[in-house]
Amino acid sequence: MEQPAEPDVPLLTFYRFISEARMPQRADRSAGGSIPTRGFRYCEPVTTASAFGWYVFPPMSFSLMWDGGTDIVWTFKGADGWYKLDAAQFPNYAERFDRIAPPDVRGFSPPFLGAMTAPVGGIQLWSGLAARTAPGWSLLVRPPANLARSQSYECWEGLIETDRWFGPLFTNIRLTRTNMPIEFDANFPYLQVQPIHRSSYGPALDAVDIVTDLGELAPEDWDAFRATVVKPIMENPERQPGHYAGQVRRRRKQKSAEDAS
Repeated sequence: MEQPAEPDVPLLTFYRFISEARMPQRADRSAGGSIPTRGFRYCEPVTTASAFGWYVFPPMSFSLMWDGGTDIVWTFKGADGWYKLDAAQFPNYAERFDRIAPPDVRGFSPPFLGAMTAPVGGIQLWSGLAARTAPGWSLLVRPPANLARSQSYECWEGLIETDRWFGPLFTNIRLTRTNMPIEFDANFPYLQVQPIHRSSYGPALDAVDIVTDLGELAPEDWDAFRATVVKPIMENPERQPGHYAGQVRRRRKQKSAEDAS
């Protein structure tokens, strides 16, 4: 199996095509402050998952409205009204793209927003970015982890081999609310992107064993359970929550010290 190695180039490079777009931001262990203090302090799995990756933002604030059928309209600050959505360029962007792009690339500026023919209520939204990962790494594009999100739409998840494919970083979205404005805020992330090595998906996922009954646990399994669950309680019945979190943080601190030395 291919094993991930320390890349000799940046693991991930973002390219901002639309200058108004907010730059990506490292995802936050507190999920923007929405994780309760107790969870932030003691629940290492939640905080680690929350911080895994980068937040990506819409390149501008805008609104959509869907009639539940085939028609979607959109608007933004400074617009004259609502426009029927087919494929829309970011305002004033196509001309700017053509001024900078090589001659044979002019006229190919990516659309900012587009309605999908199927499913009904589907759109594509471009972040205004492109991304490239180190060889062997892909990019998982998904909704922000553990961050409260709008109930008016759902982002589909996608896994892109961004070491081989260089193009607009967009996502497909399914609208779920009809006949009222659906807001997208340029200062609120709608995506979280996470680097995933290709050795961790595909055929690697076929190498899985399932123990179907408690009686099939091996002695070493019971030893591991004993060390994880029984021993800490027996040694310190009054122990405070967060034992696992403390272990992980100590290992992380030790690894950082070793890397620095």
